[in-house]
Amino acid sequence: MSALPQNYMVIEPMQLSDLRSVSVTEEQIYDFPWTLGNFADSLSSGNSMWVMRDARGELLAYAVMLLVLDEAHLLNLGVVKTRQRHGYGANLLMHLFEIAKNSGAIRMFLEVRPSNEAGRALYRKFGFNQIGRRPGYYPAHDGREDALILACDI
Repeated sequence: MSALPQNYMVIEPMQLSDLRSVSVTEEQIYDFPWTLGNFADSLSSGNSMWVMRDARGELLAYAVMLLVLDEAHLLNLGVVKTRQRHGYGANLLMHLFEIAKNSGAIRMFLEVRPSNEAGRALYRKFGFNQIGRRPGYYPAHDGREDALILACDI
């Protein structure tokens, strides 16, 4: 049996058994992370939840998307800190577009912090445009931070 390529990755539906590692990763990459309970609630609500793993089965990235009628709403996208800037977020986002399209969605929405320059750059690359702003949406160390509302046709 030959070894898998170094850049091998697999994207699979998130399972209950993934929640602990996803939650730990979330805590490592965000100052104001979702809790384990947030992920568990999202999974039990039937949201479209995905994990990306490498050849060893190690978590690379994860995503949570809400699909309603002809809309997709990206609720959370995270990449393991040591694996950021290697294209995993982009690959997972491409997968989400495919899932959304196959579910009948024609537009994807998301909120992002103005201070999240890496996230904003990724979303711009995929054609997301700002359509609004939610004042004081996110907790921040110095009070609250606005959310930029972005949308993209699928």
